Amino acid sequence: TGHIPAVLYGYGVSPTAVQVEARAFEKTWRETGESSLISLELEGGAKQTVLIHNVERDVLRGNPIHADFYAVRMDRPIEANIPLEFTGEAEAVKALGGILVKVVHELEIRALPKDLPHEILVDITKLRTLEDQIFVKDLAVPNGVEVLIDGEQVVALVEAPRTEEELAAMEQPAEVSLENIEIAGKKEKAE
Repeated sequence: TGHIPAVLYGYGVSPTAVQVEARAFEKTWRETGESSLISLELEGGAKQTVLIHNVERDVLRGNPIHADFYAVRMDRPIEANIPLEFTGEAEAVKALGGILVKVVHELEIRALPKDLPHEILVDITKLRTLEDQIFVKDLAVPNGVEVLIDGEQVVALVEAPRTEEELAAMEQPAEVSLENIEIAGKKEKAE
């Protein structure tokens, strides 16, 4: 029907089943993610400030098939996972042929709903050598945002390039002996 089912719940709202127009929802979700406030207009003209929460996707197509809308209380901090957006080009990758490793992809934070960032930028141009690393404590988070994971957690680094021998060794399957196989406590001889 061009709509997806959803549930509205949270502060000051009893759980209510709703449906939203699929294309409009998908566009809004792409633009805001699950960390930006949106205004949900209900039947009768009432509006509710919500976060998109717990979106279920169709396994084959990837399109949303169900969503939760969480009504927030504007004067109380909430916890959220904010995606990291990696920007720039690492000199260690470009000049030294290193491999960029993104260890953390989102940051768990606490903030008032109005202070929730859509994303947090990670400038990887700071990775000039193979020894350089970017830590959580190095990230520029907006005022009013408290990071809930350890500041010493590595966010990104550059690994040394691998030789052809190292890559070949990684692709080699491990040798397994099938001479003696133990099945549910019984030892049997393989043929």
